Amino acid sequence: MTVFFGFGLADSMFPDFCSLERSNLTVEQLRHYIATSNVKMCVNPSHSLTLEVLATRYGVTVTVPEQAPLVKLVAGDTLLLMAVSGLPRLEGRHEYTAPEIEACVFRFARWDVS
Repeated sequence: MTVFFGFGLADSMFPDFCSLERSNLTVEQLRHYIATSNVKMCVNPSHSLTLEVLATRYGVTVTVPEQAPLVKLVAGDTLLLMAVSGLPRLEGRHEYTAPEIEACVFRFARWDVS
Protein backbone atom coordinates (compact mmCIF):
# COMPACT_ATOMS: atom_id res chain seq x y z
CA MET A 1 0.00 0.00 0.00
CA THR A 2 1.34 3.41 -0.98
CA VAL A 3 0.00 6.74 0.27
CA PHE A 4 0.19 9.72 -2.09
CA PHE A 5 -0.49 13.42 -1.49
CA GLY A 6 -1.61 15.70 -4.30
CA PHE A 7 -3.86 18.43 -5.65
CA GLY A 8 -5.87 16.79 -8.35
CA LEU A 9 -7.26 13.64 -9.81
CA ALA A 10 -6.77 12.34 -13.29
CA ASP A 11 -8.53 9.33 -14.73
CA SER A 12 -5.17 7.99 -15.89
CA MET A 13 -4.09 7.61 -12.23
CA PHE A 14 -6.55 4.79 -11.61
CA PRO A 15 -6.57 1.15 -12.75
CA ASP A 16 -9.01 0.32 -15.55
CA PHE A 17 -11.27 -1.52 -13.11
CA CYS A 18 -11.37 -0.38 -9.52
CA SER A 19 -13.60 0.81 -6.73
CA LEU A 20 -12.99 4.07 -4.92
CA GLU A 21 -13.96 5.07 -1.43
CA ARG A 22 -13.80 8.75 -0.55
CA SER A 23 -13.86 10.28 2.91
CA ASN A 24 -13.29 13.79 4.18
CA LEU A 25 -10.13 14.50 6.16
CA THR A 26 -9.56 17.08 8.82
CA VAL A 27 -6.33 19.03 8.71
CA GLU A 28 -5.26 17.15 11.85
CA GLN A 29 -5.75 13.83 10.06
CA LEU A 30 -3.78 15.09 7.04
CA ARG A 31 -1.00 16.32 9.32
CA HIS A 32 -0.92 12.90 11.03
CA TYR A 33 -0.66 11.00 7.71
CA ILE A 34 2.16 13.21 6.47
CA ALA A 35 4.04 12.96 9.76
CA THR A 36 3.67 9.21 10.27
CA SER A 37 3.41 7.65 6.81
CA ASN A 38 5.91 7.42 4.03
CA VAL A 39 3.77 9.67 1.82
CA LYS A 40 4.84 10.07 -1.80
CA MET A 41 4.34 13.62 -2.99
CA CYS A 42 2.61 14.05 -6.34
CA VAL A 43 2.95 17.81 -6.50
CA ASN A 44 5.23 19.87 -8.70
CA PRO A 45 7.24 23.09 -8.29
CA SER A 46 4.36 25.16 -9.71
CA HIS A 47 2.42 24.27 -6.53
CA SER A 48 5.07 25.78 -4.22
CA LEU A 49 3.19 28.98 -3.35
CA THR A 50 -0.03 27.14 -2.55
CA LEU A 51 1.95 24.71 -0.40
CA GLU A 52 3.48 27.68 1.42
CA VAL A 53 -0.07 28.82 2.25
CA LEU A 54 -0.81 25.30 3.53
CA ALA A 55 2.27 25.43 5.75
CA THR A 56 1.58 28.95 7.03
CA ARG A 57 -2.11 28.46 7.67
CA TYR A 58 -2.15 24.86 8.96
CA GLY A 59 1.41 23.95 9.83
CA VAL A 60 1.45 21.17 7.21
CA THR A 61 4.78 21.13 5.45
CA VAL A 62 5.40 18.92 2.43
CA THR A 63 8.49 18.43 0.31
CA VAL A 64 8.15 19.42 -3.33
CA PRO A 65 10.02 17.10 -5.69
CA GLU A 66 11.92 18.67 -8.56
CA GLN A 67 9.52 17.01 -10.96
CA ALA A 68 6.04 15.63 -10.28
CA PRO A 69 5.98 11.85 -10.44
CA LEU A 70 3.76 9.88 -12.76
CA VAL A 71 1.19 8.30 -10.43
CA LYS A 72 -0.40 4.95 -11.21
CA LEU A 73 -2.53 3.84 -8.30
CA VAL A 74 -3.19 0.16 -7.62
CA ALA A 75 -5.56 -1.66 -5.28
CA GLY A 76 -4.62 -0.86 -1.70
CA ASP A 77 -3.21 2.60 -2.46
CA THR A 78 -4.49 5.79 -0.87
CA LEU A 79 -4.52 9.30 -2.30
CA LEU A 80 -4.69 12.23 0.12
CA LEU A 81 -6.14 15.07 -1.87
CA MET A 82 -6.07 18.81 -1.19
CA ALA A 83 -8.54 21.10 -2.94
CA VAL A 84 -8.16 24.87 -2.68
CA SER A 85 -10.69 27.40 -3.85
CA GLY A 86 -10.42 31.16 -3.84
CA LEU A 87 -6.73 31.52 -4.70
CA PRO A 88 -6.40 33.29 -8.04
CA ARG A 89 -3.92 32.30 -10.72
CA LEU A 90 -0.71 34.22 -10.25
CA GLU A 91 -0.30 35.93 -13.58
CA GLY A 92 2.43 38.56 -13.61
CA ARG A 93 3.13 38.34 -9.88
CA HIS A 94 4.90 35.96 -7.54
CA GLU A 95 2.94 35.85 -4.30
CA TYR A 96 -0.55 35.87 -2.88
CA THR A 97 -1.83 38.85 -0.92
CA ALA A 98 -2.85 38.50 2.71
CA PRO A 99 -6.56 39.03 1.85
CA GLU A 100 -6.36 36.32 -0.85
CA ILE A 101 -4.82 33.89 1.61
CA GLU A 102 -7.39 34.77 4.26
CA ALA A 103 -10.32 34.24 1.87
CA CYS A 104 -9.28 30.90 0.36
CA VAL A 105 -10.83 27.62 1.44
CA PHE A 106 -8.94 24.35 1.85
CA ARG A 107 -10.63 20.95 1.74
CA PHE A 108 -8.96 17.59 2.29
CA ALA A 109 -10.08 14.10 1.31
CA ARG A 110 -8.83 10.54 1.35
CA TRP A 111 -9.41 8.29 -1.66
CA ASP A 112 -8.86 4.56 -1.17
CA VAL A 113 -8.48 2.28 -4.20
CA SER A 114 -9.71 -1.31 -4.18
